Amino acid sequence: MTSTTVICFGEILWDVLPTSKQPGGAPMNVAVHLRNFGLTAQLISRVGNDALGRELLEFLREKHLPTAYVQLGATHLTGIAKANLTDRNEVVYKILQPVAWDHIEYDASLEPLYQKSILVYGSLAARSQTSRNTLNRLLDQAALNVFDVNLRAPHYTPLEVTYLLQKADILKINHNELAEIVGWYTGPLAERDAMQYLRDRFKLKTVCVTRGENGAIMLTNDGFAEHPGFNVKVEDTIGSGDSFLAAFLYKTLQGETPKKILEFACAAGAYVATQRGATPIVSEQLILKKARRAALL
Repeated sequence: MTSTTVICFGEILWDVLPTSKQPGGAPMNVAVHLRNFGLTAQLISRVGNDALGRELLEFLREKHLPTAYVQLGATHLTGIAKANLTDRNEVVYKILQPVAWDHIEYDASLEPLYQKSILVYGSLAARSQTSRNTLNRLLDQAALNVFDVNLRAPHYTPLEVTYLLQKADILKINHNELAEIVGWYTGPLAERDAMQYLRDRFKLKTVCVTRGENGAIMLTNDGFAEHPGFNVKVEDTIGSGDSFLAAFLYKTLQGETPKKILEFACAAGAYVATQRGATPIVSEQLILKKARRAALL
């Protein structure tokens, strides 16, 4: 399955930091890292016909990520998210609305691509009607749906997230999101019980929960697997979860065991957390080298 195309749908924007700006948006970050790992990845998004939009398109070309499906809009500006880095382990964003990626249009000519692809999507792209309608049509066609929850208040509702869960095959979620979402449906549950609850309720194939510096845990038909994570000096956590997901999908498509999938994904997320920005250059060889070195410490 490593020849399968992975479509990443949703936001592309500028993360505006106190002293600089960086290209961002979870779908874009995941797509860039998938390409780093040698997978065929496409980004479906939208930028404004403005200087910031053209700069983002140039960035994608530099990262060897195709821009054919990144729409150029004339009515809305390119997206911006103002990042607060006061806590390096928990970046807080103020995400402007409405912007270009709120208006991603459905392209019927790409239906043969949709039907053969893995679709990666999050909750943020569903905040506005046009992009939400496009996403819903894609969810009904893709071969496999991967929901990277990525809750950003106030840009989601329990009703909309529930719908996105109903369409998912694989769920990637962090430990805080897990507790919040399960709380919508039932009383507080222990982590493993919460994972099992969501898997059963929404008929999911896989549930993967990231725990920040404490690694990750996943639930499949074979039961639970977990990894304690890697102890690293954090530069910033921007894009760490996105690199985790890209690495997770890469090893999943290779048919690796849950244990090896989590080890590689945790190593990728930890490495990106040691770097500045969301999309440093990574490779399988680099990640494995860093993982081996960390294991010897």
